[in-house]
Amino acid sequence: MSETIAAIATAIVPEQGSVGIVRMSGDQAVAIAQTIFAAPGNQQWESHRILYGFVKHPTTQETIDEALLMLMLSPRSYTREDVVELHCHGGIMAVQQVLQLCIAQGARLSQPGEFTLRAFLNGRLDLTQAESIMDLVGARSPQAASLALAGLQGKLAAPIRQLRTTCLDILAEVEARIDFEDDLPPLDEAAVVSDMEQVIESVNRIIATADRGELLRAGLKVAIVGRPNVGKSSLLNAWSRTDRAIVTELPGTTRDVVESQLVVEGIPIQVLDTAGIRETEDVVESIGVERSRQAAQAADLVLLTITADEGWTAGDQMIYQQVSDRPLIAVINKVDLLDAPQSFADLPFDSSVPVVQTAAAQNQGIEALEQAIFGLATAGGMQAANLDMAINQRQASALTRAKSALQQVQVTMQAQLPLDFWTIDLRSAVQALGEVLGEDVTESVLDRIFSRFCIGK
Repeated sequence: MSETIAAIATAIVPEQGSVGIVRMSGDQAVAIAQTIFAAPGNQQWESHRILYGFVKHPTTQETIDEALLMLMLSPRSYTREDVVELHCHGGIMAVQQVLQLCIAQGARLSQPGEFTLRAFLNGRLDLTQAESIMDLVGARSPQAASLALAGLQGKLAAPIRQLRTTCLDILAEVEARIDFEDDLPPLDEAAVVSDMEQVIESVNRIIATADRGELLRAGLKVAIVGRPNVGKSSLLNAWSRTDRAIVTELPGTTRDVVESQLVVEGIPIQVLDTAGIRETEDVVESIGVERSRQAAQAADLVLLTITADEGWTAGDQMIYQQVSDRPLIAVINKVDLLDAPQSFADLPFDSSVPVVQTAAAQNQGIEALEQAIFGLATAGGMQAANLDMAINQRQASALTRAKSALQQVQVTMQAQLPLDFWTIDLRSAVQALGEVLGEDVTESVLDRIFSRFCIGK
């Protein structure tokens, strides 16, 4: 008999959210629900039906909330256990009181990700699907959500499972020749070599999706840096199409880091508008300048902003020396103040640094800036927005080990070593591929994966 677990399955925000859900899973879920939920009339407690009624204290019969109850009996549920969901009014108090009633009647507060862990352990999901659920919940762009949904539907698991089956077939053929050498025809080594090459090629293709997938999941942190009054805040406002940052003609208006969330070609972008970097005696401004330097060092990409009318200055050079070790795009702002177009060929950048001209106050040059960012983010590989599946870092590590094992089998074959030596690395490859799916995975790995989930999932 499994413990019955309970948790709030929706975000809880004061005075917001029309519905809050308390979820239970386990052998006693239905019995606990029947002690605290009164369904008037002749409503039947049947699987996959919704009951209307009231959550009441089992002793005092005090009404806690008016609610709906959804009943999903094993095995037709998310966890393949009996699952009950109580759909209460949103906010804080109602759902918390209902959760406390469930716990008082014998349920246990779930651990982070425990519902999905039970779904995995009960065969409802493989490990790639479980991880895709976490990615779907945390998706920050439509493309990231689509990628996670593809993983949930098995588009990643299917090719991995097929590769593992191929390796198992090769292993079975080799071991059969070891055990029954006199009763079977000689091993077709050419066929084994061909199968191994195809498996390694497929593994390489899947591993190549790791960086692009990570880009869609985690996104980029972009810091706009430069001297005071070069138009950093105007650039943020034009880019985000909001008035997030205060814009004045006075240098030093921005005193702290202002953040905005954007999506560029499917890639989530966290944009940081920083205080103008300069030497100052103002205590508050100096704190902002230091935070600007820290933001630049922590960013994945720095937009070094200068003004077209002033050109490259000693102040720009000082800032460049501080951020030259970061991936960089040079943004020449206020080009609308020029009488004629300029090439700005005297900038101290090599050809790897894109140079974009903007007039942020006029909403000009933003599209070119986005193209430059997307070009750097996806340089040298497949565009992230075109992926139909992508692995995460844990999966990439396991696949890399599988690839190394298979390559070692090739070395063993070329050295004409006995078949027993082949099986050692073949088993390692099968195990590594199984780890991706969760078929050969340790408890510590599961703990690390599911601890990143929210409690109600």
